[in-house]
Amino acid sequence: MEFGVQFFPDVKPEEKSARDYFAESLEIAAEADRLGFTHARIVEHYFHYYGGYSPNPMLFLSAASQRTRRLRLVTGAVLPVFNHPLKLAGEIAMLDAISDGRLDVGFARAFLPHEFRRFGVSPNESVERYREGIEQIDLLLRHENVTHRGKYHVIENTTSLPRPTQRPRPKFYVAALTTPESFEFAGRMGYSVMAIPMGGGKMRELIARYREAWRHAGHAGTGEVMLAFHMFCHADGARARELARAPLDAYLRSLVDAAAEWTEGLSSADYPGYDKVIARLKQSSMETMVASGAAWIGSPAEIRDTIGRLTEEYGAFEHASLQINFNTVPRDAALSSLRLFGEAVLPHFTG
Repeated sequence: MEFGVQFFPDVKPEEKSARDYFAESLEIAAEADRLGFTHARIVEHYFHYYGGYSPNPMLFLSAASQRTRRLRLVTGAVLPVFNHPLKLAGEIAMLDAISDGRLDVGFARAFLPHEFRRFGVSPNESVERYREGIEQIDLLLRHENVTHRGKYHVIENTTSLPRPTQRPRPKFYVAALTTPESFEFAGRMGYSVMAIPMGGGKMRELIARYREAWRHAGHAGTGEVMLAFHMFCHADGARARELARAPLDAYLRSLVDAAAEWTEGLSSADYPGYDKVIARLKQSSMETMVASGAAWIGSPAEIRDTIGRLTEEYGAFEHASLQINFNTVPRDAALSSLRLFGEAVLPHFTG
């Protein structure tokens, strides 16, 4: 298993400025690189303090590429539904060049109703726009003189510049939450998959569906799975939970607040059961997250036990993406947690 760091700003300007958040996050990325972590990733969200500091993940990753030497830089994820594929393809290849070929590209459908509303896009177009966007970006990165007439975007005889540094293109990840169809799509298309256990899906079954679809499509190997977790490590497990409780509970509240419209009567065939997902998250807390394994909070020994339990429950997965400085976790505490994990947990699982 490989471990990386994930950045998901969920603070209000009065709690922490964007300048301070990104300065701390870049310092964490540099330290993670030194400690042997293998990736850094960041989200794309808008307008709300749940993620809204990061409307373009490639800007942060470009800065991180200059502070690190080995980390893979992962968009976690860009949103084709709100971006023209011609623009995304050019930006992807530009960051691939700046980072000397260390970029992995994650795509997601978006799921926050307020973002769809403000961009003037229907959630009922989500799947079509997402899949068309990935297909067109793939073509633009792999080929020159691309022509593709989609339902939402038409490309005529276009060569995207710059050309990718990685050939034929950077690795693609696609995000999946709880629906088997999303995991099967990723496997069928030969994409790596990024998922979040706190969504409530039966992760062993979903990962198995992904790997079966991968094999059935004739791809070599068994695919690649990245799962995201909150993490706070302290020599004293009880103290770790005491320090992480308020920030993690606040993170959960920010998510529920941003997605509240799913529980207020909004529905979409592209998002089956999201009312139940958000309602379940509304009842979540640090304690339930730790108990389920969605948050790794405790002493090094406790976290090692949690990782071992999850690999038995889920089956093997290739990458754990750890959110270190969630909500208002202080800079020094986040760095201390990262270093302790890197020294006392990471070596047990990386071989």
